[in-house]
Amino acid sequence: MNFTVEFKGHPNVTAKHKTTLEITKESHLTLRGDCIIGVSSSASVKDLPEIMKNKIKSGSRIDFYLIVGNLGFKFFGYGHSDLSLSHPTDIVIRKSSFTSERTLAIKSSAAAIDVPRNIIELLQKESRGELIISIE
Repeated sequence: MNFTVEFKGHPNVTAKHKTTLEITKESHLTLRGDCIIGVSSSASVKDLPEIMKNKIKSGSRIDFYLIVGNLGFKFFGYGHSDLSLSHPTDIVIRKSSFTSERTLAIKSSAAAIDVPRNIIELLQKESRGELIISIE
């Protein structure tokens, strides 16, 4: 099962955060948001299909494929029973085990700092991107 979130980059994308990666429906971004790689997204965790939310809450592995232009980056994380998946604007993927209403996945293999810099450069030029969320 796949779900695609479309978003766009922003000149203030720095992607320096070592433990989280975020995509938001918000359209603005300050330099303090160093985990945010995309703005004006088409969905938040609240918008995921119920069947997908149920699989995430069961602790399933979640595969992510980030596509910007002709570049791609694959990583993964895990769901958890403590995830409410209820935040109306954000998707946050974490290397840690911290959970909140914004969290989509924990124990991720990547955070914002791990996204290849050529992808970040495209996002700084406000390129459009996709995050494909895939669960078996």
